[in-house]
Amino acid sequence: MVDMSADQNSAGAKPDALQRVGSGRAGRAARHERRAGAHTRSAPAYITRKIPTYDLLSEEGLERIEKTADRILAEIGIEFRGDEEAIRLFREAGAKFDGVLAKFEPGMIREILKTAVSQFTQHARNPARSVQIGGDATVFAPAYGSPFVMDLDRGRRYGTLEDFRNFVKLAYVSPAMHHSGGTVCEPVDVPVNKRHLDMVHAHLTFSDKALLGSITEESRADDSVAMTRLVFGDDFVDKNCVIMGNVNVNSPLVWDGTMTSAIRAYARANQGSVIVPFILGGAMGPVTNAGAIAQALAETMVGCALTQLVRPGAPVIFGNFLSSMALRSGSPTFGTPEPAIGSLVVGQLARRLNLPLRCSGSFTTSKLPDAQSTAESMMSMLAAVQCGAHFILHAAGFLDGLLSMSYEKFVIDADICGALHTYLGGMSVDDNALALDAFREVGPGNHFFGCAHTLENYETAFWDTGLSDNNPFEMWEERGSLDMATRANAKWKKMLADYEAPPIDPGIAEALSDFVARRKASMDDAWH
Repeated sequence: MVDMSADQNSAGAKPDALQRVGSGRAGRAARHERRAGAHTRSAPAYITRKIPTYDLLSEEGLERIEKTADRILAEIGIEFRGDEEAIRLFREAGAKFDGVLAKFEPGMIREILKTAVSQFTQHARNPARSVQIGGDATVFAPAYGSPFVMDLDRGRRYGTLEDFRNFVKLAYVSPAMHHSGGTVCEPVDVPVNKRHLDMVHAHLTFSDKALLGSITEESRADDSVAMTRLVFGDDFVDKNCVIMGNVNVNSPLVWDGTMTSAIRAYARANQGSVIVPFILGGAMGPVTNAGAIAQALAETMVGCALTQLVRPGAPVIFGNFLSSMALRSGSPTFGTPEPAIGSLVVGQLARRLNLPLRCSGSFTTSKLPDAQSTAESMMSMLAAVQCGAHFILHAAGFLDGLLSMSYEKFVIDADICGALHTYLGGMSVDDNALALDAFREVGPGNHFFGCAHTLENYETAFWDTGLSDNNPFEMWEERGSLDMATRANAKWKKMLADYEAPPIDPGIAEALSDFVARRKASMDDAWH
């Protein structure tokens, strides 16, 4: 935004027009508040992308990766540990088993995947916030799974239920976050066997956006679905996706029973599964991008296929999580260029399978919300949107290699996600955008700032950050010389202070609370 305290009469600008726009600090604050309010009110339930995906590899290159994945499945195989039902389903579908090791003829898995839908709607408690998964839609969701939380005031510490609820609230009030997410942090002050109840309850009451449920045990997945039935009704849940589970392969080439039983639980209820390998190049997969992608393709296709064996047509998302390592130390690295390039290829492969895609996020190994964290996060987020990802988990809050969920990083990332709304919206070339009338009014050598076209479009012409400081140096210094992290610290506190819970039917709220209480009372506490 131009600083209107400086030489308002220069270059042909019209004083009366500028006065209508507003001037000085009060005018800037008022305009920012209006724009922020308008953005909040008009924030879409999800992004409809208007830019093309970036296709990196040729047909020959894609076929080589696909054939390598087929050879991995046929010659090396995948183990299914601890789930006899999954083994039975794949054996009946034609897989050859030697104990728990399954091998698949080329083309078999792709044939099973033909019943999977290319796009679906995940319904939210508030219908206006339901999201489309697939097609030209992009959905941002918070980071997932960190045992620690972090802020500038208290540093790094184990997450609690209060932290968990805070992040659900932050995602709810953030216009750029379309989805409430799942385990936004681990509430370690609640027993392991009961915390899923509090987490799903928080998502369903402190937010009205779509959510992810538990995947840490089949009964916990069943509990997650049961709680959504109290909100949406049995018939609606049977016919529509209202909750999803995000499950990881135990790379390399192992599907363990905890994950496959969770997949089966969601699929038999006609709910969604996000199938994700977790490949650190040099540890759980090859150091070379092409080999890691071939492995990921093989592992993910098999997980997606399991959903279709349980219930043909059950919603499923083809997931991807590629990362690298510092090979001199063995430490994981995130937000590096090789996995970003890999995401572009995975996007191509998912489109060839006609499956919705989850890819990348705001990845970083930085321990603070600093320049490193932003640089690494932008590397992976741009790859995610350019590869055509439909569901982007870890879009906000990811810090410390996913070990920590950061309050400040959350609002910084959410601000970036707001910018990506504009980036994915492409560019209009209608009469207003081409601005010929503005050229006629201003003419050569004059200033566009006060012309009618500027006045008509100034509130919507440019994306407006909620965090960056674009003021002159002197004004920034006068206001305390605050860096981005410090401004983010103040913002998340204000967001929580201003939070108002979305309305919920009292009968539904009571039923959810009663369900949680009864399930907790039915089992002893387990801390491991």
